[in-house]
Amino acid sequence: MEYVLAMTFLTENGVKSTISINGVKSALTEAEAKALMDKIIEKNIFITKSGAFVKKDSAKLTERKVTELEIA
Repeated sequence: MEYVLAMTFLTENGVKSTISINGVKSALTEAEAKALMDKIIEKNIFITKSGAFVKKDSAKLTERKVTELEIA
């Protein structure tokens, strides 16, 4: 199984912006996700067309099952 964390932020202009991280651990907690989002906002790591991230909106941890097919 592969796990993806999608984090949605509000920008300076009030627009929602989402970033996703593949390969996160399956046991990721709500507190860890919140702390990561706070750190991203604090460090001002990402700037979008609508400005910097200023507030947390939501987060989702998605489980994906990937099946590779042998085609060659």
